[in-house]
Amino acid sequence: MTSATYPKAVLFDLLTALLDSWSSWNRAAGSETAGRAWRAAYLRLTYGCGRYVAYEQLVRDAAAEVQLPLSAAEALEADWLQLTPWSGALDALQTLAPHCKLAVVTNCSIRLGTQAANLLPVRWDAIVTAEEAGMYKPDPLPYRLALEKLGVHAHEAAFVAGSSYDMFGTAAVGLRTYWHNRIGLPLVAGAQPPEVEAPTLATLVPWLSGFGSKSSPTLSR
Repeated sequence: MTSATYPKAVLFDLLTALLDSWSSWNRAAGSETAGRAWRAAYLRLTYGCGRYVAYEQLVRDAAAEVQLPLSAAEALEADWLQLTPWSGALDALQTLAPHCKLAVVTNCSIRLGTQAANLLPVRWDAIVTAEEAGMYKPDPLPYRLALEKLGVHAHEAAFVAGSSYDMFGTAAVGLRTYWHNRIGLPLVAGAQPPEVEAPTLATLVPWLSGFGSKSSPTLSR
């Protein structure tokens, strides 16, 4: 029987890979249709932003772009501490904790990123926000800052994405990537496909447990 060979560290997108922020955006917008349009506008602004601009401002700008009132952005922040983990997220984190360092790399302010990360009852070895890094993902800097804090090289770590925009950054840094594509979004044009794409986190630990083998398990949606 082959023993498990985990990476030294696993980095997670926070607000889409681990936490169900989609529901919060939908509630704040008043409907799923409006919430998804708002979130899509926000993602375009954020991932095209590069240098850090206040996260809260980008949320407001995206609301205005899709003709939502300022009160929607205020409602989203008021609902922040009600963010809930996706099913399987806590089990995966608790299983990995004895074997790997754990970190989040999130496009968020320090204040909101720390609050959201602390909603998950695990000991984080690093919490890196776009504000701290000074750049938004998918610029390589936030990922590299997390690796530096963890004291590991990219080939010794893996990244769990919630959005395919992350694949631009992980490809540039050299991080093997698992895309937790919970709501079935298409791959963003030009993004490198992840090593694994799945609608849940059920296959994450099996994939990571074979990390050191020459050929990783082939898993798909």
